[in-house]
Amino acid sequence: MTGHFDDLETRSPERREAELMESLPFLLARAAAGSAHAARSLSGTAPEDVVSREALARLPVTRKSDLIAAQTADPPFAGLNGVPVGSLARIFVSPGPIHEPQGRGADTFRFARALHATGLRAGNVVQNCFAYHFTPAGFMLEGGAIALGCPVIPAGTGNTDAQAGAMARLRPRAWCGTPDFLRIILERADALGLDTSSLRFGHVSGGAYLPALRQWYGDRGLTVLQSYATAECGMIAYESEAREGLILDEEVIVEIVRPGTGDPLPDGEVGEVVVTVLGEAYPLIRFATGDLSAIMPGTSPCGRTNTRIRGWMGRADQAAKVRGLFVRPEMVAALARQFPTIGRLRLVVSADEAGDRLELRAEAREDAALREMLADAVRSVTGLRGEVVLVAPGSLPNDGRMVDDTRPVPA
Repeated sequence: MTGHFDDLETRSPERREAELMESLPFLLARAAAGSAHAARSLSGTAPEDVVSREALARLPVTRKSDLIAAQTADPPFAGLNGVPVGSLARIFVSPGPIHEPQGRGADTFRFARALHATGLRAGNVVQNCFAYHFTPAGFMLEGGAIALGCPVIPAGTGNTDAQAGAMARLRPRAWCGTPDFLRIILERADALGLDTSSLRFGHVSGGAYLPALRQWYGDRGLTVLQSYATAECGMIAYESEAREGLILDEEVIVEIVRPGTGDPLPDGEVGEVVVTVLGEAYPLIRFATGDLSAIMPGTSPCGRTNTRIRGWMGRADQAAKVRGLFVRPEMVAALARQFPTIGRLRLVVSADEAGDRLELRAEAREDAALREMLADAVRSVTGLRGEVVLVAPGSLPNDGRMVDDTRPVPA
């Protein structure tokens, strides 16, 4: 696997920074003209004065955790859209709910570059197992694959037998989805005696890609690389064949800030990922993702010269990404309102060889009917299936934690 997507990937870091800062005032002015939220972010600051990272860092941060309340008060987008609603291609509804606009055009989420780095080339058939229902993930990957000239099987999530059968019949060369789902499909195909030997590449995101799972794919002769993206920002960073950190996309400005603030940290310090991406339909100025990461020193051995980050290292708040979806403290609060006689509640996220696990721990006496009702409520509120464990009243810690992510941080 050789070659880069374009010359932008190999320009000098100095040239890249100069070109990003040169374009920033124009893009900020366009954003402020179309987006009420961007105009508020720039209040008192002239776009033409924002020509450095230091100037950018003086602008306010928009937090993902604030979007639910903001969009409830000012629907549908709280002024974040940069074009009128009627000019959009799609409107997504992510858990929360959070509404994300998608503009018209090819590869608006900028996934083609990342898929190219994984090894996809024109003509490769791609089985896309990211969700298409309400959330943008399926369309993100599909847009990038089509931009590369790759036919897409819009497989979506679930239905393992059908996924395995489609893989055997349609012979895709590449697969996209959450890290653990490909293994589930391949193991099912093995059990059914189906031939999946056409598969060579996988691109995964939306969950922890643990070393044991990476090794499992490697032992089957598969190249499975990962990327880091959000519904709001699209592609942020992606892995190359060097497998040394995640390389920033060429069209984003990333800062690592001290959690809870907008203050940039020195390179190498772990902090919250803040992204500026100034697409016309959905311009975002200093958008705090809530994810933790750190800048890596040097450049990638693959020849791409952009900054690398260490990848996802946990959450700056209590939210956690499970099977591609976020669970948040607000969701636990919603469960508590539904069951006011129960004591403390806690969502515990863990992982085993089968993938991510979600467990609700609730302070209540053993009651099979209650456990079933809680399980239904968890699925309704979070969009995810989870186990329910009833624990003795007063046994959960009084520490304010509502979402506890116990998964190991990837090296």
